[in-house]
Amino acid sequence: MKKLVSFLTIAVVALAAVAAWSQSRSDIVLKLSGGTARKIALPDFRAAGAAAPFAAVFNQTVFADIQQSGLLEPAAKSFYPLNPPQQESDLRATPEPRPARRGAEPETPNCGGLCLSDWANPPVEAAYLGFGYLAEQGGQLVAFGHLFTTSVTDIASAKAFRKLYNAPMTEEGARRLAHEYAADILKQFGGQSLAGSKIYFVSDRGGKGTKELWTMDFDGANQRQLTKFGSVSTMPAVSPDHNRLAFTTFAKGQPQIMVMSLETFRYLPFLNPQASLNATPSFTTDGSQILFSSTLDGRYTQIYSANSDGTGVRRLSNNRAIEMEPKVNPKTGQDVLFVSGRGGFQQIYRMNLDGAGVERLTDGSGEAANPAWHPDGQIMAFKWTRGYAPGNWNIFIMDVASRETAQLTQGAGRNENPSWAPDGRHIVFSSNRSGSFQLYSMLVDGTELRQLTRTGNNTMPVWIK
Repeated sequence: MKKLVSFLTIAVVALAAVAAWSQSRSDIVLKLSGGTARKIALPDFRAAGAAAPFAAVFNQTVFADIQQSGLLEPAAKSFYPLNPPQQESDLRATPEPRPARRGAEPETPNCGGLCLSDWANPPVEAAYLGFGYLAEQGGQLVAFGHLFTTSVTDIASAKAFRKLYNAPMTEEGARRLAHEYAADILKQFGGQSLAGSKIYFVSDRGGKGTKELWTMDFDGANQRQLTKFGSVSTMPAVSPDHNRLAFTTFAKGQPQIMVMSLETFRYLPFLNPQASLNATPSFTTDGSQILFSSTLDGRYTQIYSANSDGTGVRRLSNNRAIEMEPKVNPKTGQDVLFVSGRGGFQQIYRMNLDGAGVERLTDGSGEAANPAWHPDGQIMAFKWTRGYAPGNWNIFIMDVASRETAQLTQGAGRNENPSWAPDGRHIVFSSNRSGSFQLYSMLVDGTELRQLTRTGNNTMPVWIK
């Protein structure tokens, strides 16, 4: 009996902890996520002839883009009518309800999928309907995409848009059409498509103890190697104009900073200070300076700033502790997040761009690192060893002004290196939950988890437009 009581007590405490964790996330997450998503039906586009082989990748991409957005909730396709419209002329006006038999409810009109009411009523219950078809025209793949509001009975008034899209007759072309169509849907709700954005990251998939910089699309497609030093290159940072990539490399022996043009992929001049370590570069908002950590003083790693070519070095922090990972506020350009061990275990601090006004943001418990500014300059993401699943690294977010925090991951391995998507609603991070370190994206509430890499170990992502 005592064992049963003990077990029940543990279960109650565990449930209370999960409930508290969920509640602790609500306010800050709600502010970023915007609340409950509206439901949309997305029946598959049909295709014939030369366009048919590309229908599957098109439909999968559209559904995934909308589902991952967090703005809209795609209705389950298992509930869809069997005869969805493909073009506007397929739609039928909703018939009047059939008279009810005595003692029964009026019968809901049903057009087999060709009336907007078929999608608004149970079991689909979608507020919006996106539909269309694929075809081949002049050797090009074309998509005719529509979006309608299902609650409006007049077909003309219900139409949000009808657009024609075209791309090369390839799988990549089909993905591009899908991204464009999904982006137009999201625009109707004030959403920002992630199509066209890039993620830069570190991968050891080349083997032999090397780590190189790679890039990929936001959804994990088109993974491509950038550096080929046959050494260890790590800690990437991208300039605000997206034209330069700064990173740390051991290619010349001691860790040094290098800068690459993302237009020509040539290396640009950067004069490293004479130090045993120069690392963790970060651009200022105007791109004219780079902040970095260095052992220039001969003892402790401190925060420095320099012109974008490495000249004009200036010391920003002055402490008998290791201080690294400076990140400039993208909105104000004046606040800098950084990691310091000045109080013992590493914590996240904030200072002005001139090094003044230092304050600790994390509360001193556990260890905290990897700060990343939200695009609005008010929220940061970071990794922390406290909270639920203590002792392991998990992803948190914090409102810097109020210090309110929310935990986004728990109970799934070691989670690190968060980076915000341009839309401010998604985060990419690295995790070893699958056994090796891979990159994942998720919504700011921790849902819609999506694995982006699968080969080798992949870490330190940076997400840009």
